[in-house]
Amino acid sequence: MRRWIATGILLLLLAPLPGAAAQGPIEAAQQAFQAGRFAEAATTLQQSARSDPNDASPHYWLGRCYYELRRYDQASQEVEQAIKLDGRESDYHFWLGRIYGHMAETHHSLWLGIRTGKEFERAIQLDPKNMAARRALVEFYAGAPWIIGGSKNKARAQIAAIAAQNPVQGDLAEADYDHMMGNLAGARANYQKVLDVNTATPVEYYEAADFYAGQRNAAQLERAIDNVLHVAPNDPRLSYYQGVVLTIEDQKLDEAESYLKSYLAATVNRSDYPSHADARTWLGHVYEQMGRRLAAAEQYRAALQLDPNSGFAKQSLQVLEKQMK
Repeated sequence: MRRWIATGILLLLLAPLPGAAAQGPIEAAQQAFQAGRFAEAATTLQQSARSDPNDASPHYWLGRCYYELRRYDQASQEVEQAIKLDGRESDYHFWLGRIYGHMAETHHSLWLGIRTGKEFERAIQLDPKNMAARRALVEFYAGAPWIIGGSKNKARAQIAAIAAQNPVQGDLAEADYDHMMGNLAGARANYQKVLDVNTATPVEYYEAADFYAGQRNAAQLERAIDNVLHVAPNDPRLSYYQGVVLTIEDQKLDEAESYLKSYLAATVNRSDYPSHADARTWLGHVYEQMGRRLAAAEQYRAALQLDPNSGFAKQSLQVLEKQMK
C-alpha cells in the first residue's frame, strides 16, 4: 500500500485528534508526532493511556507512532485497542487497514490481506468522504488477488465515487490505477490533468512528481516542482525532488548532491515524505555519474539498511556491482 499516501497521510497528520480535545498530553504528543519525534510522542501517549484506559485516542496515536518506528505488531495492537474502545472513527479503521496491508505484504499473509480490505471498506462506511481510505481501497481492489477481495470492477467503482466528490483526486486515482495496470499513456494523461489544475496544497503535485521521477521524465518533474513552488515554496520535500531532477538530467551534479544531502539532514524518515532509502539511492546515482563508484555503492548499501525491501536500491547496487567486476 503505497501510492495514495502522498495525499491522504499529510492531511491526517494535520487533522485534529479523533476523539480527544486538543489539550494536555495528547496535544503535546501530537505536536511531537508532527515534528517527527515519534519515540517522544509514544512515551507521552503511554502515560496518557495508563491514566485514562477508556480513552481510544492515545491507543490510536500510539499505533501511528509505532508504525513510523516500524514496530508493526505493536502498531496493530494499539489501533485494534482504539477500535475496541471507539469503533466509529473512520480514520482508526483506515490506519488499521494500512498497518495490516504492510504486514500482509511482509508476511505474505492472505488472512491479513483480507483484513486489510475489510478495514478500508469499514472506514468508508463510517465516512464516505474519507479520500485516503477510498484511494487505499482502489489500490487494494486493483492489486489484490480475487481470493482476498481484489476486483477491477470494484476499483473502477471507487474511482468513480472519488471523482464525483473531488475531480482532482479522481484524476489521481485514475492515474494510479492506470499505472498499476501498465497503462502508462493513461497515467501520463491523468497526471497531466493534475498539473494543469491549481491546488491549495502540494501533495497532489508530489504524486505526479513521484510518477515522473519513476519514469525519468525530467521535463514533467520540473513542472511538478514549479507547481509546488507556487503553493509551498518552503516545503522540506522540495530539496529531494530538486536533487532528483538534476540527477535525471545529469546536470549540476554538485547541486544535486547538495539538495539530496540537505533533504537527508533536514527531515526525519517518515511515511508521508520520500523515504531516506530512496534519497540515498538517488545520491548513489549522483556519485555514479560523477565516476565515484565506491561512494555510490556505499549509498546503495545504506539505503538497503534503511529499507531491505527497496527494489530501487537493490537493482542499483546489483547493476553497479556487475560493472565493478
